[in-house]
This record gives sequence, structure tokens and C-alpha cells, in this order.
Amino acid sequence: DYGKGGLLHISRMIEHARQMGKRVLVDPKGDDYARYAGATLLTPNRAEFREVAGSWKSEEEFKAKAEILRRELKLDALLVTRSEEGMSLFREGRADHVAAQAREVYDVSGAGDTVIATLAVALAAGADYVEAMRLANKAGGIVVGKLGTAVVTPDELFGQE
Repeated sequence: DYGKGGLLHISRMIEHARQMGKRVLVDPKGDDYARYAGATLLTPNRAEFREVAGSWKSEEEFKAKAEILRRELKLDALLVTRSEEGMSLFREGRADHVAAQAREVYDVSGAGDTVIATLAVALAAGADYVEAMRLANKAGGIVVGKLGTAVVTPDELFGQE
């Protein structure tokens, strides 16, 4: 909703969805992540995460900040998209990482939308979090290699590497 008011009651929406056993995936906006507490998964990019958690000087410090935020918000998972550094997925007691897909970047428009949409479809289809992250990473890598907002075809996502 990008702050236009459509998700004014997002906290209640998350609470109700979770009570009904539904997963709630959020591509967070702004610096008030408290309203997303209780969601299943948040997908901030590196800059958005830094705005909320503060900067870090080492990978260990980054991981600690991610786990603190995940715990504070009572999330099942936190996925930080890190541009050329890939993606990092944090869940209770574990962190998984996938390297970025090596390719030339033409346009990052819509990459975050592609990532969360791919995650949602993969999880709904029965993939575990790590496999969903790998597919989302691949999909994101494909769209940034295209000009403008673009789609990923099944052949691109599941075809030969």
C-alpha cells in the first residue's frame, strides 16, 4: 500500500490471518516495523533493514541484528535481500544464505515484488523456506537483468542453468 492508507489496520489484519492459520508475507515499508509484528515473514532489502536495525560492521553483527528483529517482531522468518551479496534468511536458531545470481543489472524495478511473489508461490506449493529463498533469488536475478518492470517465465526459472 506504500503508505496510502489501504493497510491502516495491518496489525489487526496480520493477527486475524494468523488466527486462521494463514501465512502472512510482508514487504515492509517505512521505519515502523512494529505494525508487522506476528507476520510469518518480512522481506526488507538491505537499506530498509539498516534503517530499522541500524548499521553493522561485520557479518556477525548483521546476523545478531537480524535475529533480534526477528525475535522482537515474533516472526517465523526474516529474509533480508542484500543486492550483490545475495539473500539471508533467519529463522529460530538458524541462518541460511544464498549468493546472488551473477549477471549484469539493468533495472531493479520490481525486483522486491518478484522476490516476495516467488516466495509466496513457492511456499504455497509446498517448498520449504530455503528452497523458496533459492527460487526467489533466482527470479530476482532474472528480472534485474531486464529493462523496466519485467516478468519471469517458468522456462527462465526452472529451465537449464
